[in-house]
Amino acid sequence: QVQLAESGGGSVQAGGSLRLSCTVSGLIFDDYAMGWFRQAPGKEREAVSYIIWSGARSYYVDSVKGRFTISRDNAKNTVYLQMTSLKPEDTAKYYCAVSRYTSMFGESWRRPDQYNNWGQGTQVTVSS
Repeated sequence: QVQLAESGGGSVQAGGSLRLSCTVSGLIFDDYAMGWFRQAPGKEREAVSYIIWSGARSYYVDSVKGRFTISRDNAKNTVYLQMTSLKPEDTAKYYCAVSRYTSMFGESWRRPDQYNNWGQGTQVTVSS
């Protein structure tokens, strides 16, 4: 059974930083790309970032480029999302997800249906 355990969320003031972690069990972690999504109340789930199996390539939604960094440690079965210069509009529940593939091209990484397994989410709240 595949399980994803997210941690690292919390409440910070604008300009602050948080690092989210997601540890995966039940599969061969480095066989899969990983994604981070977020969902704010009343809004659709939004893809935030994506990293291929090896960590050699990653993507970001425009609104977080230059502020968020995705990384992974395959020895620890863990993917990270380092978030800096946080803004109130980053407030959401953040989810990690296991891709169906080792890597994707184009804009497919943004589609939730390209992911097989999801964590329970961790709340990030940024106050102004």
